[in-house]
Amino acid sequence: MKDIQFTYSYALDNNALHSYKEETLSALRTLTEGTGAGNDFLGWLSLPKDIRSQVSTIQQTADRLRRQCDMIVCVGIGGSYLGAKAVIDALQSSFAYCNKPQIVYAGNSIGEDYLYELQTLLRDRNFGIICISKSGTTTEPALAFRLLKQQLEEQAGKEVARERIVCITDAKKGALRTLATQEGYDTFVIEDNIGGRFSVLSPVGLLPIACAGLDINALLDGAEKMMACCTAADFEHNPALHYAASRNHLYRQGKKIELLVNYHPKLHYVSEWWKQLYGESEGKQNKGIFPASVDFTTDLHSMGQYVQEGERHLFETVISVEQPEHKVVVPTDDANLDGLNFLAGKRVDEVNKMAELGTRLAHMDGGVPNLLIQMPALNEYALGQLIAFFEVACGVSGYMLGVNPFNQPGVEAYKKNMFALLRKPGYEEATAAIEKRISQQR
Repeated sequence: MKDIQFTYSYALDNNALHSYKEETLSALRTLTEGTGAGNDFLGWLSLPKDIRSQVSTIQQTADRLRRQCDMIVCVGIGGSYLGAKAVIDALQSSFAYCNKPQIVYAGNSIGEDYLYELQTLLRDRNFGIICISKSGTTTEPALAFRLLKQQLEEQAGKEVARERIVCITDAKKGALRTLATQEGYDTFVIEDNIGGRFSVLSPVGLLPIACAGLDINALLDGAEKMMACCTAADFEHNPALHYAASRNHLYRQGKKIELLVNYHPKLHYVSEWWKQLYGESEGKQNKGIFPASVDFTTDLHSMGQYVQEGERHLFETVISVEQPEHKVVVPTDDANLDGLNFLAGKRVDEVNKMAELGTRLAHMDGGVPNLLIQMPALNEYALGQLIAFFEVACGVSGYMLGVNPFNQPGVEAYKKNMFALLRKPGYEEATAAIEKRISQQR
């Protein structure tokens, strides 16, 4: 199979790239030898190989849920659902009713209307639940799981619910582990050395992906090959090092925003997964490229003007899919009122590719450097490669930036305020401080 390819030459020249050779190789050694900050969260580096012993059990569990359920709710937030949704949305039909079973999501927000509408949808349905949480106490998934677990038990009975609930959680501790043990749910483990945003190739991502009927072995095959390539100390042939070097070069040139661009609507959630991966890994100590994304050509009609002529503080990383899965040809129309007969006989993808090339040229002419990732096709193997490529490059890039790429201390600040405002036990001092602050602002 063809591998994904990375091209930097639309953003910087060969001399500029090679000026980062020693720095990127040093960062790679820090990563692969485990000598840097966050080195207790490097289990993802060997995950494509290490997880193989669990694939059979994961597939058996997925097959059971697929037989028993016409809908499966994946409960989780952040890395606990984004990776799975990225792969599933990229490879399933764009229209949910075509997919059996249908994979839906909960616990990724605190939306009362969303939860009400989901519970309404699940009434009289044969549904199952995959609950993903290391602690079992993260507010959004814990709240959703409480509601859905009760609904499933009321609709199907506790014995059937026990068969249709699977928990992916800590090996020994935490509220979800305790509940799963008490209730007798099937479980898979989130290893301590794998952070949420790097967990897509663990049971966190693989079980929902397998439940969607996708080939998790092919996903791992692609990831394993790319992981070996991207962790090799071979600067000339290592695409992750080229990407890390390119984006850090552009950052140091004042390009503070990276737009991940796709021309395939099925890649929208790949961008959402990527935004968490890079935003949570690099946004520390008042440093870091801001990760944003656009879906072209759709967003050319809303964001295209800014990208073309706005402040020159951004660059684009374009994901291009070479070969679509299906073929649609533009027909001839005798009246030609829309003026599109010049496209008659062409594939829709050819029109899309020319829009992509034309846009890239226009944006480069407008002062927006372009990095290019080419995927031969949108399939499990290529997505596995893309995941491994982005993960290794993220670790290298974070060390080049001088931060710990594997922690996320800043996400606790809002939680402390939220719990204080909700008067959670143990937050009395914070509650008093916030109430005083609010009263002073009135």
